[in-house]
Amino acid sequence: MSRNLGPTCKIARRLGRDLHLKSGIRPLDSKCKLSVPPGMHGAKRTRKSDYAIMMNEKQAVRLTYRITEKQFRRYYERAAKKRGVTSDNLLNFLESRLDNVVFRMGFACTRAESRQLVNHGAVLVNGKRVNIPSYQVKENDVIEIAERSKGQGRIQAAIKDRIPVDWVEFDLQKLQGILKSLPSLPTEFNVNLVVAYYSK
Repeated sequence: MSRNLGPTCKIARRLGRDLHLKSGIRPLDSKCKLSVPPGMHGAKRTRKSDYAIMMNEKQAVRLTYRITEKQFRRYYERAAKKRGVTSDNLLNFLESRLDNVVFRMGFACTRAESRQLVNHGAVLVNGKRVNIPSYQVKENDVIEIAERSKGQGRIQAAIKDRIPVDWVEFDLQKLQGILKSLPSLPTEFNVNLVVAYYSK
């Protein structure tokens, strides 16, 4: 199993956006200036080529969902083969990952935390334990926290701050969510740039 390790502040500064790679008490903008790229001459780097812009957008999407380059390319290839708009297909695959759905439902504060919950067997899909973060969740699937994990402090803390999403029917008492429809596609990315990057 591979993980994205490294200086998360530096990565966020290089891409110029908060990727929510790490949880913590202090917000990221208090630790570093996102508007200034890292390095001695970071402030002087103002021009970017079209290729650099496309690659940065690809990296931002990939690192936000915490997947490797190999995994991301496979998702793109599957999205390109599937009928429909490639950019929408790609986001659908990424948003339907089990670790992302657990995060969107509010069982974890970050995707890193939700991935750990899945890896540790704390998540059930349709009553069966699934410990594969890349598992593709489908409509009407029931996602819930295993009985032995419901008392975890981090889950309880995340639930208090959860932001409801309209594609999930959520039961707070059971710590259970039913996927009513495919997840809504995020708007913070320009996925057309990602498609253009891989199409070159």
